[in-house]
Amino acid sequence: MDFTKALEILQSGGTILYPTDTIWGIGCDATNPDAIKKIFDIKKREQNKSLIILVESEKRLQDLVDVPEMAWQIIDLSEKPVTIVYENPKNLPKELLAEDGSVGIRIVKNDYCKKLISKLNKPLVSTSANLSGQKSPMKFSDISDEIKNSVDYTVEDNHDKVSEFSASSVIKVWNNNQIKILRE
Repeated sequence: MDFTKALEILQSGGTILYPTDTIWGIGCDATNPDAIKKIFDIKKREQNKSLIILVESEKRLQDLVDVPEMAWQIIDLSEKPVTIVYENPKNLPKELLAEDGSVGIRIVKNDYCKKLISKLNKPLVSTSANLSGQKSPMKFSDISDEIKNSVDYTVEDNHDKVSEFSASSVIKVWNNNQIKILRE
């Protein structure tokens, strides 16, 4: 029931609070500009601060961006979750993109997220479940009531789990295989 409800909310343009492979996140259908705007409002986040998206497979990643060889190597070798910032994404709303037109994407390892993205058949926005500028929540009880009351649905799983990772590494990879570490 919980999974079905989360999926219905996403399909109808709503927002969810959900556990990811790092910390609790606020998510929505990454192809829905109105849902993306809701997330900026919930977080009180400036529109020029880009959001990252999650995909469940290499195939979906390749549907969204041309993946440089260096990015594949980083994905294969990374021991912790890694978000890669790619140039020239395809078929994504401008609301998701950084000022230079790039987008951060992570292939998730979390089974719940993988299944949700697969059934939604679209990438999922993932941003930390906190107001902009505040500390990221390492467990469900760290999330403010303001955030909990602002989303359309809260996933019922993993409320007791403490995250192993406070955030993913973020690495920008240009199409010419040049790289820059944005967050370790």
